[in-house]
Amino acid sequence: MYPKQALSNLGGDGSAGAQTPTRFTGRTAIVTGASRGIGLAIAERLVADGAKVVITARKQEALDQAIAQLGPEQAIGVAGHADEADHQAEVVRRAVDTFGSADLLVNNTGINPAYGPMVELDPAVARKIFEVNCLAALSWVQQVHRVWMKEHGGAVVNVSSIASLRPASGIGFYGASKAMLTHLTQQLALELGPDIRVNAVAPGVVKTRFATALYEGREEQVAAAYPLKRLGVPADIGGVVAFLLSDDAAWMTGQLLVVDGGVTLTGGV
Repeated sequence: MYPKQALSNLGGDGSAGAQTPTRFTGRTAIVTGASRGIGLAIAERLVADGAKVVITARKQEALDQAIAQLGPEQAIGVAGHADEADHQAEVVRRAVDTFGSADLLVNNTGINPAYGPMVELDPAVARKIFEVNCLAALSWVQQVHRVWMKEHGGAVVNVSSIASLRPASGIGFYGASKAMLTHLTQQLALELGPDIRVNAVAPGVVKTRFATALYEGREEQVAAAYPLKRLGVPADIGGVVAFLLSDDAAWMTGQLLVVDGGVTLTGGV
């Protein structure tokens, strides 16, 4: 039998029903690092599917532009640093005060300010990567759990990377931080079930400002290594994250979904 919460998204014969713009009606999502790129695409998809959304980023001006795109009745933006506890607490409070809940969390914020061999990596830079990519994600879960999910349940998606799956030249510590994020996903899923599901996605190269250095000036050459012969676009990730947050994924937790155009099949990262 299907869980009751999943029935609204299934056809009468139990097959997958058509997507509707109401599957997140009455739910509120927090999406970090969402003024542009993958985060904004996730927020757009969640709003299109009926959610109210609270997005975060460092600069309020960029958030204001994103809110104008999402719709001021559907979303609010709260500026701050993703790894600061006071900012996290404010965002969760604003979600509950403005929209009445904090049902869904997407830990999308990630940084990679260094490129090169790890033996030359400044420990202070490594520490910052760890704090933003790993520790902050855990802290966000703790904050939303304390205020809302402990009593009401919910779903979390962490944005990892295919760099977490195997060593990659030049981005070794970033990949290591994302590997830890994947492990945190599994551990939290084990600890927080059955009422809170925690999953992750591992994108390949997606055409965003963050990933520009990986393909700029040679996009066709990079894409040739992908079985689907193109790089990702933010909407490719937004749709998968929405699925994992939705009741369509009601029997999934602790999973890492690779969304990479097939490049890991070739041994690439």
